[in-house]
Amino acid sequence: MLSIRGNQQGSLVIKFPFDTDLIQSIKMLDDRSWSPSTKSWIIPDTQESLDALLTILYQSGLCQIAEPILADTNHESIIALYQSTLIAHHYSPRTIQSYVTWVRRFLRSQDNKTAELLGMIEVNAWLTNLAVNAKVSSSTQNQALAAILFLYRKVIGRNIDETGEIVRARKPSRRPIVMSREEVRAVLANLSGDRWIMASLMYGTGLRLMECLQLRVQDIDFACNEIHILNGKGAKDRVTMLPESLKPALKQHLAKVQEIHKKDKAEGWGRVQLPNVLSAKYPNASSEWIWQWVFPQERRWTNPESKKQGRHHIDPSIVQRSVHEAILRAGITKHASCHTLRHSFATHLLEAGSDIRTIQELLGHSDLKTTMIYTHVLNRGPNGVRSPMDKL
Repeated sequence: MLSIRGNQQGSLVIKFPFDTDLIQSIKMLDDRSWSPSTKSWIIPDTQESLDALLTILYQSGLCQIAEPILADTNHESIIALYQSTLIAHHYSPRTIQSYVTWVRRFLRSQDNKTAELLGMIEVNAWLTNLAVNAKVSSSTQNQALAAILFLYRKVIGRNIDETGEIVRARKPSRRPIVMSREEVRAVLANLSGDRWIMASLMYGTGLRLMECLQLRVQDIDFACNEIHILNGKGAKDRVTMLPESLKPALKQHLAKVQEIHKKDKAEGWGRVQLPNVLSAKYPNASSEWIWQWVFPQERRWTNPESKKQGRHHIDPSIVQRSVHEAILRAGITKHASCHTLRHSFATHLLEAGSDIRTIQELLGHSDLKTTMIYTHVLNRGPNGVRSPMDKL
């Protein structure tokens, strides 16, 4: 039985008997954490976190909505249509989860009015409330707006933004956090094993965290020194370099992973999830070595649909925690993270004289303006001017 209760620290405590499917569903939450002492999952006690949790449980089929609730509102039917439309437009699972949560929150705040009766006035009032009372960031507010606009344009068939009077938060202009080469070296020195390899790949190739975790064996081309990123952010494929210095450690790591895969197959398992409908077209491909994750999780995972066991890739929170701890041990006071390694990759390439168009392709940016944020290294600003205090 699953139980959700609040605690004195302002968090929600989630407890349930061991269930692999339920654990995988909980792990989809960005702000969750595991408490070994209480053997429970912890999430922030906010409406946003609770909505995200209930959405995940409902989508996974592990939680059913009672009939009396369905009888009181027609929101579930339009949300189901909204979700299927997002899938049809090939939005990523994380984006679908976020958009569904925002639309559900918006509709619940409108006193059970149908979405067709709501318009720009209600949307603007809700967005203003998010900024004033919920104090969300500009990027969060704009994501909520994008979710609502998709609902009206693609599901309801109305463009409520024709007059251009929709409240849009102005995104602040911020320079990316970048570590020096010495700081990167110090962080990597505090990592080991596959955590060191993953952090080194993010810095050495410009991979995003999820792109690194979702690498499959066939994506790494040792002969051509290339890494193929398939279905990256924005559903885009690209190619980046494979650092020569990482090849020996990566080959050794893959040899260990292959031994684990062989053992799993000998025990009747050894399957992974395949993208799109490949599992239907090629039923045996999921157990082939080339489709295995480069960084599989330690324990086997059960597919909720087929009930077959396999291994998923490492959970991103594990890598984020390891890198965060390495940053602290290195004595770095910058607000750095896994993504800082990607920023440092681009900045250090520019410092070395690499062409910005090449860097744009390596990072997978559609617009050169996005890559231009790293050109601050070419104009040193305060670092290029000597203070008169130093000349006294």
